Amino acid sequence: MKANMLTRSAVAAAVVIALSAGYVAGHRNVPAPAVITPAVAAAMMPAEAAAKTGIPDFSGLVETYGPAVVNISAKHVVKQTAMRGGNNSGQLPIDPSDPFYQFYRHFFGQMPGGPNGGGDDGGDRPSASLGSGFIVSSDGYVLTNAHVVDGANVVTVKLTDKREYKAKVVGADKQSDVAVLKIDAKDLPTVKIGDPRQSKVGQWVVAIGSPYGFDNTVTSGIISAKSRSLPDENYTPFIQTDVPVNPGNSGGPLFNLQGEVIGINSMIYSQTGGFQGLSFAIPINEAIKVKDDLVKTGHVSRGRLGVAVQSVNQTLADSFGMKKPQGALVSSVDPGGPAAKAGLQPGDVILSVDGVDVADSSALPSQIAGIKPGTQADVQVWRDKSTKDLKVTIGSLSDVKAAANADGGPAQMQSRLGVAVRPLTPQEKSGASVSHGLLVQDASGAAASAGIQPGDVILAVNGRAVSSVDQLKQAVSGAGNSIALLIQRDNSQIFVPVDLG
Repeated sequence: MKANMLTRSAVAAAVVIALSAGYVAGHRNVPAPAVITPAVAAAMMPAEAAAKTGIPDFSGLVETYGPAVVNISAKHVVKQTAMRGGNNSGQLPIDPSDPFYQFYRHFFGQMPGGPNGGGDDGGDRPSASLGSGFIVSSDGYVLTNAHVVDGANVVTVKLTDKREYKAKVVGADKQSDVAVLKIDAKDLPTVKIGDPRQSKVGQWVVAIGSPYGFDNTVTSGIISAKSRSLPDENYTPFIQTDVPVNPGNSGGPLFNLQGEVIGINSMIYSQTGGFQGLSFAIPINEAIKVKDDLVKTGHVSRGRLGVAVQSVNQTLADSFGMKKPQGALVSSVDPGGPAAKAGLQPGDVILSVDGVDVADSSALPSQIAGIKPGTQADVQVWRDKSTKDLKVTIGSLSDVKAAANADGGPAQMQSRLGVAVRPLTPQEKSGASVSHGLLVQDASGAAASAGIQPGDVILAVNGRAVSSVDQLKQAVSGAGNSIALLIQRDNSQIFVPVDLG
């Protein structure tokens, strides 16, 4: 009200001054000044007064949809010997140098075997975690994060009116970190689902959750980035925000100013376990797909193309005759996979899938994963300085696991090196002009830190040729704190030093 009075006063004063100036100018032969309109007068207001009118009010949103946000308590049974790793350290099964270590340490609390963590009998010890969730249907379906309820034997959902319900875990998908719960209740308050694709970077967003157990806490911020890919999270294009999100917020909703849920707050990037301005949310459209699959079939179906891809920089774009860096560069093609059957080749740059542009290599996995297996997709690639259209019948990720179990590969190496490899096929040997080697299908840990990536071919370890998984295992286990891998990448052979210490 005060701001409005200030505005009107400023306009009135401006009009009086304009009229007075016009009268004097007319009698002194001075050019009359331009009349100041209300819009111009408002622009002349002090910045502080203008800013007060632009701050959003979240009270209506919270009052309407806050009751649909719930607190989730999950009781876990943690195997002490597994968590301790045999050294009574009480450490979580995650590298302490990992940025998410402190987050999970705060989230799960003191683990057995650590200080005040209990005895050394190696028995089962209960622990509890707190998280958030939100009701998506009036008959009791609740969405949250998979890591909130992972391993829980008792899950309790508490509403804002203090009602509590024992929840059934309908299903949990660790790959997307989405879980669906069901409580036995009717006529429950629900949230409204929005479309995160319509949101823009810089827009206001609101989070409601239970950070550190403080129920129904409201925080706000802006969208910092969209379609953000994170390590080991290939199938989720995260929404990045600067909304204060802390342990306990996990699984809670991210609202836009229309009161629509556009994401599930999933994780933070922090060195301390507390908020540092980097929060990540799962887009709600991705989460709803997972929810529908879990409710209908109990598992999530994802599409598979069967390629390894990398980003396109300016140098690569110039070499391929492209106007600008875009798309996903195919570095290798799985033999017998959907892409190979459709004619995709290493060196192709995937520009679009079903008419949707592939912005970069990080966007492709989620696009393909969202296509139902068995569906024929139109894939446009850049090859030989021109576009080429291909039709690909999308496969299923479950087919990869089944094939791996059938032929004994790929084999996951010990965490010391951190690669999943398989022997080369005769066709691959011929195409790469090599007589032996192991194809890297996944890289993490020491290997990823050294720059090893999917599509590389490991030819030798410390000068000794390797052609089988067992040979690689023996070479790594017998090495010291560092090894030299001879790899072939893009028809070039290079030595890569790997620190195993």
